[in-house]
Amino acid sequence: MADSIAAASLLRSLTAVLFAIVLTTSFASADGTTKGADFVRVVADQMHQLEVVKVKPHAFLDQRSAIGQIAFNEDASTMVLTPFSGRVIRLIAKVGDRVKRGDPLLEIDSPEQVLPQNDFIAAQTARNKARSQLNLAQIVEKRARDLYEGKAAPFKDLQQAEAQLAAAESDMRSADSAFEAARIRLRILGRTDAEVLELEQQGTISRITRISAPIDGTVIARKVGPGQYVKADSGEALYVIADLSTMWLKAQIFEQDIAFVRVGQVIEAKVAASPNRTFTARIANISSASDMSTRRVMVRSEIGNPDGALKSDMFASFKIGVEAGAPTPAVPTVAVIREGDVATVWVETEPMLLKRRVVEIGMQQDNLTQIRSGLAIGELVVSRGAIFVDNEWRQ
Repeated sequence: MADSIAAASLLRSLTAVLFAIVLTTSFASADGTTKGADFVRVVADQMHQLEVVKVKPHAFLDQRSAIGQIAFNEDASTMVLTPFSGRVIRLIAKVGDRVKRGDPLLEIDSPEQVLPQNDFIAAQTARNKARSQLNLAQIVEKRARDLYEGKAAPFKDLQQAEAQLAAAESDMRSADSAFEAARIRLRILGRTDAEVLELEQQGTISRITRISAPIDGTVIARKVGPGQYVKADSGEALYVIADLSTMWLKAQIFEQDIAFVRVGQVIEAKVAASPNRTFTARIANISSASDMSTRRVMVRSEIGNPDGALKSDMFASFKIGVEAGAPTPAVPTVAVIREGDVATVWVETEPMLLKRRVVEIGMQQDNLTQIRSGLAIGELVVSRGAIFVDNEWRQ
């Protein structure tokens, strides 16, 4: 990719040089060229090699410059913590790995896993016992009802059977709730549904637990090593995972410019790694505080990063379009000849008569230069070839 860009740039440079040689030779060898204090009269052959355009109105966008950096999208990144204490026995994911939600990151040996699993098995046993008692109470109630309806048993026996059935149903609901609570606790502690199902079916208790990725993304940091003892209350991240498909643009705006900045305005960013590329986004957030040391306010935007060109902590330069002004005269930037603080253009006042005119220029955007004074909309100026007209006039 870099070779093709370099080749294209070299080709453009050679074309420009060749055009300059041809045009300069033409100007030097053509007969009939006359010039004066502020004009050059060219001949038809020379005129064919020039490009003359009309001065057109253009609404230039007022921009504010800023510096800043690229950062991870904090809305799409997360720290992975441990909900229990234990010793790391195996690291599975490495920095730079792409993971999906549920993929294992590491394994921890923790005695804290034993009691919740034992409670789950006890809750399962209690639920099974409650189900047996419920089944028995249903059979007794049905028998008592049949005997009562057949006038073979007193009504009090039916009432007693119904009371026992109601108590068994209540015990069953309590056992179900306790069992589900034990299942949820295991999930909170990192047990997957498959592991919980295996425990339910086989009843084998294990101290080893895998901690899984909570989101899809890329592992951007790992802060734990094999054999390290981790604590649930330390608050230190074991891993950091981020979705790199979007990034944040953090621009630092001068306090005197922040009054012109609004949410939704277009922001353009450039980074040294991609000098020929402009990244465009819209302002999503303006900080409510100013940095005490730099006296700047942070403005944040979110931008897509599908090809991964943007990396966190890259230095970036920004331009923020704050307001589109009224249309003003504009000419192609190549039409303007600059010599120190003086800017001039060549105006075609009549066929093949080019007059030099001093102008006051303003902003430059989209290969156009703003003319604040010296030209009127509709006048004709030399665009391509203006530099060679100027050279001919100076000879």
